[in-house]
Amino acid sequence: MTRPSPSSTLTPTPTPTPTTVAPAAGPCLVEGRGELSGAVTRALRSGGPPAYDAAAVLKADPWGEDLQLALYLLYELHYRGFDGVDDEREWDPDLLRLRQAMETRLLHALRTELTDAPRSVEEAFAPLLVEPVDLSGSLSHHLETEGELWQLREYAALRSLYHLKEADPHVWVVPRLAGRAKAAMVAIEYDEFGAGRADRVHARLFADLMVDLDLDPAYGRYLDRAPAPLLATVNLMSLFGLHRALRGALVGHFACVEVTSSPGSRRLAKALRRCGAGPAAEHFYAEHVEADAVHEQVVRREVIGGLLADEPALEADIAFGCAATVLLEDRLAIHLREAWDQGRSALRSPLSQARVPAAEEEGVRG
Repeated sequence: MTRPSPSSTLTPTPTPTPTTVAPAAGPCLVEGRGELSGAVTRALRSGGPPAYDAAAVLKADPWGEDLQLALYLLYELHYRGFDGVDDEREWDPDLLRLRQAMETRLLHALRTELTDAPRSVEEAFAPLLVEPVDLSGSLSHHLETEGELWQLREYAALRSLYHLKEADPHVWVVPRLAGRAKAAMVAIEYDEFGAGRADRVHARLFADLMVDLDLDPAYGRYLDRAPAPLLATVNLMSLFGLHRALRGALVGHFACVEVTSSPGSRRLAKALRRCGAGPAAEHFYAEHVEADAVHEQVVRREVIGGLLADEPALEADIAFGCAATVLLEDRLAIHLREAWDQGRSALRSPLSQARVPAAEEEGVRG
């Protein structure tokens, strides 16, 4: 089967070139993928209320393209919004009513899937603190050892829906914490946002990575190509972040990401180096290897420890947030591996082939 783009090597440049990402208008709206997402798109374009059958929410697949895209569109109103959409729609009661119904559907599905999940922090996080002996099911291990450039480009295009707003959803928990937990959370977020330097903001570093991979670093550029399993991973943190009642789950999600980030980032940095993706691409993950190894200790001892000291009743919620994160990341990994193992794109539509640098073209012609 013909692959969406061949495995080629991009010639590294001597030093990373910072990417200038202008604070332009929000991303463009995309077409709906069913009744619910179609209703949201039409409502945002027209300025009117969403027109849909209330029974459609109950019938919708909680993991499907329609519900996940509809939720993503509504959550994005709380980030940068969309080009041509009035900022006032963020708190439109009709849109919020639809969002609440879909969130109820999704939360029910999550809790049903995780009925037997751990209820304590120790049980939830213990398996994540030990590198598994068998890495055959690990997506980052596959990319490190066998991944091709076109797969790394697809992975980056999908992850851009989060990484170009990296850490933003987690900031919502800060005013809902106190004492040790708040102080530690702010310290970690300070690093995520570049420690006072715009050129070191992690979202900026990811934009530089995308340029090295010949991808468009515009915010939200690849939304239309993103399948439901990817949308679900981003929606999860928005869901947890926007609800004070789910603050424990958001801390669990954040801790899960920090605990698993360092080893995964190390493997991805090696994968990008092996494929000759360029210094900025490698730098993004190399930065996370060191930073997240430190963050892991702080988040477990101070953020989780501080929150449990203040609100011990939230332990089950923290464990739930961790388990939900693992569940959706596993679903995404399965989706990607199934597509790639068949030699086809994991995106809803394939990326264009990577541009071959002029020097490489000359070598081929010579």
